[in-house]
Amino acid sequence: MIKVNTLKNDIFGGVTAAVVALPLALAFGVASGAGATAGLYGAIILGFFASLFGGTSTQISGPTGPMTVITATAIVSFQNDFQSVITVIFLAGLIQISLGLVKIGKWVKYIPYPVISGFMSGIGVIIIILQINPFLGVDSYGTVMETVVNLGNTLHLAHDESLILAYITLAIMFLTPKIITKYVPAALIALVFVTYFTIFMDFNVPTIGEIPMSLPEFTLPTRFDILQLDTIITLAITLALLGSIDTLLTSLVADSMTKTKHKPNKELIAQGIGNTLCSLVGAIPGAGATMRTVINIKSGGTTRISGMVHSLMLLLIVLFLAPLASLIPLSVLSGILIKVGFDILDYKFLNILRKVSKHDLLIMITVFLLTVFVDLIMAVGAGITFASILAIYRISKNTRMQTTNAINRVSFDIDVENKEIQILKIDGSLFFGTASVLDRKIDKIKPSTRFIVLDCLKVSFLDISAIFMIEEIINKLKEKNINVILLLRHADKRKVLNIDTNKVFKNTNIYNNIDGAVNCIQKRAYEEKTLKNE
Repeated sequence: MIKVNTLKNDIFGGVTAAVVALPLALAFGVASGAGATAGLYGAIILGFFASLFGGTSTQISGPTGPMTVITATAIVSFQNDFQSVITVIFLAGLIQISLGLVKIGKWVKYIPYPVISGFMSGIGVIIIILQINPFLGVDSYGTVMETVVNLGNTLHLAHDESLILAYITLAIMFLTPKIITKYVPAALIALVFVTYFTIFMDFNVPTIGEIPMSLPEFTLPTRFDILQLDTIITLAITLALLGSIDTLLTSLVADSMTKTKHKPNKELIAQGIGNTLCSLVGAIPGAGATMRTVINIKSGGTTRISGMVHSLMLLLIVLFLAPLASLIPLSVLSGILIKVGFDILDYKFLNILRKVSKHDLLIMITVFLLTVFVDLIMAVGAGITFASILAIYRISKNTRMQTTNAINRVSFDIDVENKEIQILKIDGSLFFGTASVLDRKIDKIKPSTRFIVLDCLKVSFLDISAIFMIEEIINKLKEKNINVILLLRHADKRKVLNIDTNKVFKNTNIYNNIDGAVNCIQKRAYEEKTLKNE
């Protein structure tokens, strides 16, 4: 049973979040190329269903900067083919649902921070660059490179009245005192004030244009070019992964503010449902929005009702105030989005650039440049791969392999000398990153060696690459008539025997302590001596 005070706080939080979301939804819709209406309905539909089914009770979902950039890329890729764009969004939603069903949500926290930092800062720069043309009152280009390359020509075509409005908007966005923005968001102030200023001055500038006051039409993504399927799937995966990361990072922020714990997989399923439904009405997709979520929490929102109220409030605005919204100048929205772009930049990492390790800095810069100038999913993939390789390198450096030619405190009364025994002790992780090091150590074994003990008792992790490498080493040493004794923990022994299809380990002496190795060496030495005497 919801208490009256809780319900009142949720309603207030939802209404406040809607006020903040309105100008952003309009701006993201226009920036995506799908139109202001698509942005509004993206906020309404995703916001409602993500709250209804979600795993983060206070989260407000809707169009976000990163998701808008990918949607804009899809619209540019499929010019005059919005059915393919709808298919991209529809598949992205289904992929998010699948990620939640296979419980992959918890793995997002393992993405290295430099990758996230470079990606988010890259998204911020993309938004700023793509708003240069609307800021100047000039038709937009679809990509960052086109915008940068044609910047000189764009500056010559700048529209003075649009520039005035954009500068006023930027001033309001950056200079409005916090004591005011605490109650009324700067974006809403800019939207209302500059729009009325435009009407009062009778400026002739590009505006949002007509916004339908009716509910959107229902469309199924049934028609698309099969030859474009690879591009559709790539963009859908990008949207799904980006939306999932964006959402779950926002969920972590909500957790820290409310001292609660979100359900990541449930949240992914809810986001997937919301984005899938967005595609069916031609709305742009979105994710958990950090700023709107924080404002909802600070305004008193505590349950999923606040997110649903936010959506219903936006719906009422669309149905009754659409004619006013259609008069909003595009240069105003560009000013708002430029501020959003600056807010997305990861100042936490940027402030410590000189203090972080060269490896982390290199990863961040690589992801940043790939994000801005190449491809977003390639940026994340390359960043994670790069970070993983460096992590493997660091782990391999911590794995110690020491070769000795004596077993302490043991004297062999059989015909064998300590110098004929080599012990290779491995301490740390033995996996594909360190297996080659083990092979090089074996190659340095002295020719006089008769017995070699591979001591893996302190190996904390053993993967299949290392197991196969040990198998090759055993075969190689047997060809040189060197007896191999393997020391393994019980769990590792079961692991190697379980995949021992060639019976190499079965025919190798395996013990779980050094005494077993000593007894084995003495027994082998005795057997060899007996054979010689015969």
